[in-house]
Amino acid sequence: METKWVHIKEPASVKDEELEEAVEILRSGGLVAFPTETVYGLGANALDETASVKIYAAKGRPSDNPLIAHISGIGELEPLTARVPDAGRRLAGAFWPGPLTMIFPKSIRVPYTTTGGLDTVAVRMPSDPVANRLIALAGIPIAAPSANTSGRPSPTRAEHVWEDMNGKIEMILDGGPVGIGVESTIVDVSGEMPVLLRPGAVTMEMLTEVLGEVAVDPTIQGPPREGLRPKAPGMKYRHYAPRAEMTIVEGESMRVADEINRRVRESLLRGKRAGVICTDETRSLYKAGFIRSVGVRAREETIAHNLFAVLREFDELETDVIFSESFAGDHLGFAIMNRLTKAAGYRIIQV
Repeated sequence: METKWVHIKEPASVKDEELEEAVEILRSGGLVAFPTETVYGLGANALDETASVKIYAAKGRPSDNPLIAHISGIGELEPLTARVPDAGRRLAGAFWPGPLTMIFPKSIRVPYTTTGGLDTVAVRMPSDPVANRLIALAGIPIAAPSANTSGRPSPTRAEHVWEDMNGKIEMILDGGPVGIGVESTIVDVSGEMPVLLRPGAVTMEMLTEVLGEVAVDPTIQGPPREGLRPKAPGMKYRHYAPRAEMTIVEGESMRVADEINRRVRESLLRGKRAGVICTDETRSLYKAGFIRSVGVRAREETIAHNLFAVLREFDELETDVIFSESFAGDHLGFAIMNRLTKAAGYRIIQV
């Protein structure tokens, strides 16, 4: 299959004619990668069982890992759901369109291939102008997990999509680098208590301000339990991971730097290519290996924006091991650490 790469000239004011071919591909059951405000998504008709199966095949994604159905307006929500709980309406009013996915009881219209066999459906309304207009023109909900090979760092640029999806999908819509850089927050509103299933740019603090109490699924805090049937993307399987073995080092900054420098030296002596993930504030503390800053600690959004691109850069550099600083565990730092710990396979050392 030949993958067509289409550059959107002005993503903020995308023209309908730039999306016409992509719309036809989606309506006919094909696959189109497109930008959202979080990461690039791999889109297909969420109501078409065959199209959903194509997503799993292109990504190499386990079929019990649910897909997220993307809509362009609130009127498109209720046809996908058996009911919309009050918590869902309140969150939609506060954060849609935006980087929030909610889990609802599904309607009979949504095939089980889209929901990973579950009786619930994940729904999001993206704010990115290319994504939102594409969905509106298609006139169908678009299932769109991240447009990467399953398990790899999520794509934040069209170039990342090309690396993983060239020859597997019909089209890539290039809207430039994404804004946020980590996937959407996921909240399950299908039960009595709203439950956070994946942290993101809509932070826990923002959720509780709207809803009051929100529970946190235990899979966010540590490795998934045996036999888990994932209710949302990213809960069960290895995610966001570079090819190199990655370790997170936690503690006081000077002790962290000393420990990382020691481990880098040992790795280099063994003939391994070593990478270091740090910030602008600490970059000068590191002496060897491939040293990459992911941003500024005082501006967590810079770290989220750059994280996956840095992990992919280490793949390009063919690093064997990566040592990363740790980050704050609240606000957007909660999402950053969620991605890092999964990428590291929960290898964390304290110093």
